[in-house]
Amino acid sequence: MVRTPTFYTVSMQPTIAEILALPVVRAGKPEMITDGPLDRPVRWVHVSDLADLSDLLEGGELVLTTGRALADPATRDGYLDGLTAAGAVGLIIELGVHIAEVPQSVTDAGRALGFPVIALHRQIRFVQLTEQVHRTIVADQYGELEFARTAHETFTDLSMRRASVDEIVSAAAQMLEAPVVLEDLNRQVVSFAGTDAASLLADWDRRSRLTPEIRTGSDHDQAAWLARPVGVQPQTWGRLIAPHCHVADNRSIVIIERAAQAIALNRMTEQDRSSLELRAQGGLVDDLRHNRIHHEADASARAFALGLTPASTYVAMTIRLRDAPSTDQLLVQQRRARIVDAVTHAIKATRNTALTSASEGGRRIDVVLSRRPATAGRPGPDPLIEVCTAIRHAINRIDGVKRCAIGVGPDGAQIIDTAAGLAESGHVADVALALPDDRPFHRSSDTRLRGLIALIRDDPRVQAFAETELRALLEHRAKHGDELFTLLRRFLELGGNKTDLAAAVKLSRPTLYARLDTLSRLLGADLSDAESRTSLHTAMLIIDAR
Repeated sequence: MVRTPTFYTVSMQPTIAEILALPVVRAGKPEMITDGPLDRPVRWVHVSDLADLSDLLEGGELVLTTGRALADPATRDGYLDGLTAAGAVGLIIELGVHIAEVPQSVTDAGRALGFPVIALHRQIRFVQLTEQVHRTIVADQYGELEFARTAHETFTDLSMRRASVDEIVSAAAQMLEAPVVLEDLNRQVVSFAGTDAASLLADWDRRSRLTPEIRTGSDHDQAAWLARPVGVQPQTWGRLIAPHCHVADNRSIVIIERAAQAIALNRMTEQDRSSLELRAQGGLVDDLRHNRIHHEADASARAFALGLTPASTYVAMTIRLRDAPSTDQLLVQQRRARIVDAVTHAIKATRNTALTSASEGGRRIDVVLSRRPATAGRPGPDPLIEVCTAIRHAINRIDGVKRCAIGVGPDGAQIIDTAAGLAESGHVADVALALPDDRPFHRSSDTRLRGLIALIRDDPRVQAFAETELRALLEHRAKHGDELFTLLRRFLELGGNKTDLAAAVKLSRPTLYARLDTLSRLLGADLSDAESRTSLHTAMLIIDAR
C-alpha cells in the first residue's frame, strides 16, 4: 500500500475582499473609492504614512494609511503610481486624521490604474487588523511548510522502499486528487493514474506537444498544464504532468516536483541495478554461446538466480538494429544504452523474463527468453508475437534508430540447447535487417533465397550476374515501359505455367505466346527450361532487392 499524507484544506493568502469582510474593517464603514481586482492575494499588510514606499515594499502588500502623504499636493499626485510600481495590491485610507475625503486627483489616478482604493469613514485600530491578517498569513505559511514536509516524507519513503514508477505516479494522483501522467521525450505515455483513461489519453501525442506549461504558482491558464521535467538537466528523459491542474497552487507544485524527483531517483537506482544484472546475464549468455557450461543443472541454476523464470520452453532471439552514424561517440553509447534498457523493459512489461546480452557495441542483442505459454481458453495474441512487437516498438521510438529486426531460433526445453540456437537467430536477424518486410520477428523459414540475396546484394559480382541475365530486358523496359518486365515476373512467379499466366494477365493464348517468344529472344534464354527460369528468377530477386 502507498502511504499518503493527511489531506489539508488548501489555505490561501487572504484576498482584499476577504480582508474587507473582517469585522474590524467593517466597523470602519469602508467605501470603495476606485474599483480594482479584489481577488488578489495579500502577502502582508503594511502600515505607513510615508509618501515614498518604494524601498519598503516587496510586492503583494495591502497598504494602510491615515493619509498624511495625500494631504500634501507635492506628494499626492504621484502617490498611487509609486505604490503600483512597488507591487502593492491595494490601499486603505482612514479619513478624519489628516484628510476628510480622498482627493479627486487620487480618485482619478486610481481609476486610471485600476487600483483598488478604500476609504474608512470611522477610525479603527490598525494593530487589530494587522494582527488578524498576519496571523492568517503565518498560519498559511506554516501549513504550507507542514504540507511540504509531509510530501517530502511520503516520496522519500516511496524511494527508500524502491517503489515502482506506477506507485509513485499513483501517490501523486492521490495527493492531487487529480490524474497524473508520466511521458517520455517522444510524448509516449510511460505511466498514468486516474479514471477514464480513454478520455485522459486520447490524442495524447498531439495534445502534449501543443499544450503550454504552467511555470509558476502565479500562472492561471485554463489551456495550460502543470508539468515538471523528470531527470537531471541537461539529461531529462520525460515529464510528469497533471493535465487537469490549470491553476497551480504551491501544494500542487510541491507534489509534482517531489514526485518527479522520486521518479528520477527510481530510474537512476533501476539503471544501476539493471547494469549489474545485464553484466551478469551477459556473462552467462557468453559462457553458454561458447560452450563453457556443459551441464543443464549448472546453466539453469545460474539463469534462475539471475531472474529467468523456469519454463517448459525457451526461445533464442537476436535483435539487430541500424542506427544513424555520429561522430559523437558519447551520443552513440547513450543511444545504445537506451536501446538495451528499452529491450529489458519491453520484456518485463509483457510479463516475460529473459537473459539478455549486448555485443558489437550494442548493435546486436541476444536474448534467451523464458517463453510464457498462451492462456488456455482465452483468445489473444501469441506471447512471442506480443513480446517481439513490444520490443520493436520500444526500440523504434528511440531517436536515431532507423530499423530493427528480430531473428528467432528454434525453441528448446533446455537452456543450453536454446542458447546454441543463438547462432541461427543471429544469422536470421542479419538477413531480416536487410529485408523490406516489417514482421514482428523472422525465422529461418522466412528468409530462404530472398534472405541470401539480401545479404549479398551489394557484392559487385552479384550485381553483374543480374545485369548479365536481364540486360536486354532492362534496356527494353527503359525504352518501352514495364509491360514485358511485369509479364516475366508473373511468368516466373507462376513457375512457367502458361495457362495460369493467361488467366492472371487476361490475354488470349496466341497473344501471350507471341509475347513470351519476344521475351525469349530478348533474353536469349529458353523459358521452358527450369534452370533458365531459376537463373532469371534469381536475377529478378536481386533487382528487386536493390
